Amino acid sequence: MIRPLVLGLAAALLSACAVGPDYVRPTPAAPDHFVQQPALVSADDATPRADAEFWRGFGDPLLERLVDETLVANHDLRIALARLDQANALLRNARIDRYPTVTASAQASESRASSDQAPGVALGDRDVESYSVGINASWELDLFGRVRRGVEAQRAQAWASASDLDALQVSVVAEVVRGYFDLRGQQERLRVARGNADNQRETLRLVEARLDAGRGTEFDTARARAQLEATLARVPALEADVAVGMHRLAVLSGRTPDALIAELEAPRALPVLPAKLDAGIPGELLRRRPDVIAAEHRLHAATARIGVATADLFPRFTLGGLIGSQAIDSSALFERASETRLVALGIDWSFLDIGRVRARIAAADADAEGELARYQQSVLLALEDTENALLRHGRARVEDAHLERAAADSARAAELARLRFEAGAADLFEVLDAERTRLQAQDAFAAARTRTATSVVALYKAMAGGWPQYQPRREAVAGR
Repeated sequence: MIRPLVLGLAAALLSACAVGPDYVRPTPAAPDHFVQQPALVSADDATPRADAEFWRGFGDPLLERLVDETLVANHDLRIALARLDQANALLRNARIDRYPTVTASAQASESRASSDQAPGVALGDRDVESYSVGINASWELDLFGRVRRGVEAQRAQAWASASDLDALQVSVVAEVVRGYFDLRGQQERLRVARGNADNQRETLRLVEARLDAGRGTEFDTARARAQLEATLARVPALEADVAVGMHRLAVLSGRTPDALIAELEAPRALPVLPAKLDAGIPGELLRRRPDVIAAEHRLHAATARIGVATADLFPRFTLGGLIGSQAIDSSALFERASETRLVALGIDWSFLDIGRVRARIAAADADAEGELARYQQSVLLALEDTENALLRHGRARVEDAHLERAAADSARAAELARLRFEAGAADLFEVLDAERTRLQAQDAFAAARTRTATSVVALYKAMAGGWPQYQPRREAVAGR
């Protein structure tokens, strides 16, 4: 019994090595700065970077509450959390393989041999009882690191699932804030359309009064009425967009589509946006983007799985043991004479199946190569995402400024056109054209303000800086 134990101990001491490649964290190729950043902020400006709770900076308590509730109740986040729980459970299962597997068993049986099997033996003497109890232990001696590589792979997979949850939190929060801004923007466009409709009703009233007084024409009345109806036709579509936005926010926060109508139907102005934003250094961005981090962990897991496959080229050593008691009478169990034990060192080596093993190694190599390409692609997409967000935000601010002036000037022009019309210095066409221009300019400005606000959200999402873990995790991944 001692010799197999000594051999097993020696094998365990030698099990410090692990076959297969050791993971080396890749260094992504990133530029020194973002191309579009100078357009938004100079090097001397002290501007806030991506904030962990950027939505609180807009000063809207309702938005803050919506985001907080969504982070707790959103079903996509619950699904991602369940996947993380699953990955952690599989990690615990993989870790257990490092230790002996101990099982207990017990058996009681009674058998009777036939007269042919036991000729000349009396009937009662052909009955045989048997009782046994035992504890079995089996331990794979991880001489070539198959088990350790498996634990390494599953740990990296668990970290990837945790990063997936982080990335989804970023995405869900950004979707809620963007949806909220879209809703407020649609409500503003609806207010503009209704306000212009009220002005055009007043114009139609003046035209009809002139017609009744004999100073107008039916042609002018028809044109004024046609323009009013065209403006009123905008209202139903905008009302539908407002309702759809409220439905979307409710579902994102884990509630039925009608749950937030009472809270959100009162219009509110879009928030004051930060004057400048700093996306930081591309290298820092890549270190905090959860999608890039998830891709890196999956590359680590794929690298470790090469070691798992490579270990099959070598023999697998298993140390087994049994201690128990066997007797033909239950009262004799656990007596010294009934004691049984077994210690064994097993070797399993499928050296004749080398073709299949090498095929699995080639498949693991290909998987790791694919994960490396996926990681490199995630780096490029993260840089592209941020550059595009910076570009759109910068251009949106310029567009916003021009359309704000256009809306103010068109409103002033419409007021002057009406005054001229009432004074008899201008015809109705001039008034209608000015009112149509005012509606278009104000609607375009409201849409531009919404795009500017959502471009801020897109930039915060691209930067993904310092996002807190609001969604509770039932078990943290231990160690890297």
